[in-house]
Amino acid sequence: MHLKDYYAILEIETSASATEIKKSFRRLAQQLHPDKNKSDPYASAQFHEIKEAYEVLTNPSRKEYYLQQRWYNQSIGKKKKQDAITPVTVLKQSLELEKYVSTLDTFRMDKEGLEQYILELLSNDTINKLKHFNEPDTNSQIVQITLRTINALPPRYSKTVLSQLQVFAEFNENSLRQIQSIAIKTNKKHQREKYSLLIIIGITIILCLLIFLAGR
Repeated sequence: MHLKDYYAILEIETSASATEIKKSFRRLAQQLHPDKNKSDPYASAQFHEIKEAYEVLTNPSRKEYYLQQRWYNQSIGKKKKQDAITPVTVLKQSLELEKYVSTLDTFRMDKEGLEQYILELLSNDTINKLKHFNEPDTNSQIVQITLRTINALPPRYSKTVLSQLQVFAEFNENSLRQIQSIAIKTNKKHQREKYSLLIIIGITIILCLLIFLAGR
């Protein structure tokens, strides 16, 4: 997934403060504003880019979401540049991910981004390569860390990761039992959430109907 570098667009460091972001935006906006460059479509396009970057980086929730996507993209980029995929490198990346996710607000986190990152980290190609090393203990650690990481994910996102972990732990009975146990709990949680939603909708409809009848 291509992700715009809003910091580069605004010509600022990633450590820039809110004041520095605002100052840089004003400077660039004065140069590129459509009123000053009416016959220059390139300046207009650049102005819309800096406006978008400014709006994202000055909005706390949008900025947090953007930084999560940026972290995933950069981490995946580093993974693709590795010389080799080994149990140790994947274990290291799993630990980095767990540490990063522990700092996030679980209510505002990019859940789909986390799901896709883990599926990329433990792709079928990676799993096949890891199996050739015959390092069950290291692989088991990767499974344990990933299970802890997906605690932050609701069932709709964790189910796909659990399925992939079952493929990874195919010949490790202890890991498989643990994954299957969590998968069962996840399915039950998903069912509870689904029925809870239906109950809430049903109650809402009944209340609306009662209010309507009372007003007649």
